[in-house]
Formats: sequence, C-alpha cells, structure tokens
Amino acid sequence: MSTMYAALLRGVNVSGHRRVPMAELRSLLGDLGHEDVATYLQSGNAVFRAVAGDENTLAAALERAVEERFGFPVDCLVRSAAYLADVADACPFPAAELEPKQLHVTYFDKPVDAARFATLDPEAFRPEEFRLGERALYLYAPDGLGRSKLAVALGRPALNRDLVATSRNWNTVVRLVEMTRD
Repeated sequence: MSTMYAALLRGVNVSGHRRVPMAELRSLLGDLGHEDVATYLQSGNAVFRAVAGDENTLAAALERAVEERFGFPVDCLVRSAAYLADVADACPFPAAELEPKQLHVTYFDKPVDAARFATLDPEAFRPEEFRLGERALYLYAPDGLGRSKLAVALGRPALNRDLVATSRNWNTVVRLVEMTRD
C-alpha cells in the first residue's frame, strides 16, 4: 500500500540563496522512487506517493539526496497526508474567518511541550497568539508574519535548540492537504 506525503524543505529559495529549483526537486523525488510527485510554489513544498517508509526515514533520504544534488545541507520534514489533515482540522484559531497571511503553522520534527515556551509572556505580544499542536505550533499574527514580534521571539535559537522547524502560511497548509488527498 502506498501513502501520500508532503516534503517541507527548510530555508530554500529565500532571497536567491540555497536555490533548489522545483523541477529538479521533482526529478530528485522521482529518482528516489517516489510517484505522483508535484511541487507547490518555489519555497520547498513537494508532495509524493511512497510505497514504504516512515516519515523520518523518508526525510533522511531526501536530505542526503538534496545535499548530494545541490551541494548544501537542507533540513527536511516529511509528513503524511493524514497528519497534514489532522493539523489543519485541529487549528485552534478560526481559520475561515481570518486572512491566510494572518495564520501560520510551524511544523516540528518532534513533539514540543509548553514548557519550552514558558519564558514568553503572552500578554507582551497581544493581539498575536500561539498555540501548540501535535508536532506543530499555530501562530496568529494579525499584521502578518513580516511584522510579527511574536514570530521573532518564537524563532529565537534558545527556544529552538535541538529542533528542526519550518513554517508555512495557512494558504500553503490548506493546499498541501488538498494535494495529498487520495
């Protein structure tokens, strides 16, 4: 039996750095034996069908292949279609009532507990808010991510030590769910 997955590459094609052309990413995923490969935007989002493997094994293989092909390391998260749908369904904010640029999901490589963020004073960032989910963090930033003081605070290295994390706006979250549906 095969499963649809999304690959989320961290920090590629940002300001012309760490370029990973999406056509080459599709080719690379095909070379790894995956089927039904497609990409979304230029920011390192791909979907594919794999016959076997768990998320971590698939991510490790993709990381090795990306470094071999492009000459630089890239952190990759691979998530199943079911997980992506669960994250979207579990959104603690009223996504349908918000502009997609106001809502973001940060995907983590492992579970994260609230104690990690205990040093942040939620009141200092209002009306911005965040909530934790299953290996995910939901961020409501009413003025957008570019102006978000909470996003900057959440991105501090001290809070993210030993984590691989990559964020997507709500449009991308929803589109990846749609693209991985069987």
